[in-house]
Amino acid sequence: MGRKFDVTKKQKRGPGKKARKQKGAETEVSKFLLDDEDKKRFSRRARQRIAKRKSQHKEKMKKPQKDKATTEPLAQDKELKGKKVKTFSDENAEWLKPSKRKRPLMEDSEDEEEENKLGLDSEGEEEEEEEASFASEDEEDSDLEDEKQVKEEPLSAEDTDSDLVDDYGASEDEEEEKLLPIEKAAQRTLKRKKQLKESTGKEEDDNADEDEGLQLNMDADETFVLPSGQEIAKEGVQAPDLQLIYQRIKDNVEVLQDFNKKRQSDRTREEYLDLLRRDLANYYSCNDFLIERLMDLFPLSELLDFLEANEVQRPVTIRTNTLKTRRRDLAQALINRSVNLDPLGKWSKVGLIVYDSAVPIGATPEYLAGHYMLQGASSMLPVMALAPHENEKILDMCSAPGGKTTYIAQLMKNTGTILANDSNPERLKSVIGNLHRLGVTNTVVCNYDGRQFPKVIGGFDRVLLDAPCSGTGVISKDPAVKTNKDEKDILRCAHLQKELLLAAIDSVNAASETGGYLVFCTCSIMVEENEWVVDYALKKRNVKLVPTGLDFGKEGFTRFKERRFHPSLRLARRFYPHTHNMDGFFIAKLKKFSNTVPQTLSEPGDSELPAAPSETAKAAVKEGHADKMPEVSKVSSPVVHKLTPSSVKQKKKLKQKN
Repeated sequence: MGRKFDVTKKQKRGPGKKARKQKGAETEVSKFLLDDEDKKRFSRRARQRIAKRKSQHKEKMKKPQKDKATTEPLAQDKELKGKKVKTFSDENAEWLKPSKRKRPLMEDSEDEEEENKLGLDSEGEEEEEEEASFASEDEEDSDLEDEKQVKEEPLSAEDTDSDLVDDYGASEDEEEEKLLPIEKAAQRTLKRKKQLKESTGKEEDDNADEDEGLQLNMDADETFVLPSGQEIAKEGVQAPDLQLIYQRIKDNVEVLQDFNKKRQSDRTREEYLDLLRRDLANYYSCNDFLIERLMDLFPLSELLDFLEANEVQRPVTIRTNTLKTRRRDLAQALINRSVNLDPLGKWSKVGLIVYDSAVPIGATPEYLAGHYMLQGASSMLPVMALAPHENEKILDMCSAPGGKTTYIAQLMKNTGTILANDSNPERLKSVIGNLHRLGVTNTVVCNYDGRQFPKVIGGFDRVLLDAPCSGTGVISKDPAVKTNKDEKDILRCAHLQKELLLAAIDSVNAASETGGYLVFCTCSIMVEENEWVVDYALKKRNVKLVPTGLDFGKEGFTRFKERRFHPSLRLARRFYPHTHNMDGFFIAKLKKFSNTVPQTLSEPGDSELPAAPSETAKAAVKEGHADKMPEVSKVSSPVVHKLTPSSVKQKKKLKQKN
């Protein structure tokens, strides 16, 4: 049954039938490698070139035989006849011109193309390999012939760049064919620009200089013309054109700055100033009184900057409460709450300026915990000028809403005693709230009229008086100041400030070992509320001005219009929104050198009467400060009052009542 298997005979083992039919991997891989390296696929254009080069090669092979046959007899004839061969000269330059090396474009007929297609398509891979090798041989031969021609035939000047061929055998025309239409157009425009620059470059420069000269002449000839009365009447009836008014303001200011050259010959300076005053009042919505005072206070160029600064809100600033935290920790905590802030400046170690915030800056947990206080940058300066020391007795005469009071307690580290007074009991509620929130424990809150405060208590080491004022320095916070303030309001505030300042001076103890200082400040920029009041106090009390300790700020006025003030008022400091980017403020620091009150004939509210020089001199001599006695203004002549019996009786009655 079945085949018998002979164990003794060993059968040869080898590949099976399928394996015998298939060849090894080495032969298969070599085929693929040969196809990739040797067998190259040519495009239609390349095939046409190869076909043409074949025909050209055949023609070149035939030409040398004819040339040899023709040149040999010519040489024999030259030797026999002894004739000279023509050489290069201007006469025979035409026929000795070197041939153009630009290759002609392909102009094969349709029949030839079809034949080439058929021939190349029908041929196998072997023919393509032969064509490729043949083409490479043709290129080498053509390159050698080209080099010979270059050596034998020198190029003439008439040959242009367009006749030359690249090293790779491609002409500029062929390269241009590859470019897009947009690129071709760009090249054309560049060529045109170069040609224009070369040809008309100098002419354009000359024309430009002439045009600039004309424009300068036109600008010089243009002059600002004042509007007529009819135009002003029309503007009063119609709605104001703000752009026209603003341009007229700028032109008017330019004329006034160089009035002799730019003014109209038939117009006076007063007419220009009247127009400027009217335009400023209309454009910035201010009353005539405020514009007149500001024009007296600032130069014209600075006046516009001040008015523009009042239209923009001042940046929000906060003061770190060092009784509870440090500025670094507070800044990091607020930055974590997406608050964008920076240090206020080098002059402040506790201030931070807030640019923007994703959360209400007055309702954060840090604010409620008393880590900081919302306070303007200018409100920090009076406390810095006061420079309170620890364990001192300090009076804040007008303390509401408590920003300066808490800053004083912070600098004193909750030591000593602070008396926070305000005449308005409603405003004292905010003072009490801020004191509790910020953790101040050394402050006593009281409600008295500041003018009567020396009768209540005195003997303070330092006094801070932030006097009530017209608010002309904080117009950005209260725009109503532009229209609701007049001369009566300014004089009323000035009279109240004089009374408060005298009461504050009387509350200071001149014999204090560490103090005896008073800081007077207002948020007004009017001279009547600032320098005028301090000059009055210098005449009425034994005080002198001392440096504030602030490194920046403008000096106080020593002269304003027809008035002349004490020269030491230069030590006072003024701050403006357009120069310091903070609210308008005035700060003056006084040092009391005697507790005696000089007797004068004038009443406390009268600013025209100077102090009696004899009594002030006596008081200064007693205290040893004769050199530091305040000087009486030389311009204002003293007013002499004749004492009648009736006036003497009235004064005696007043003394008895007091």
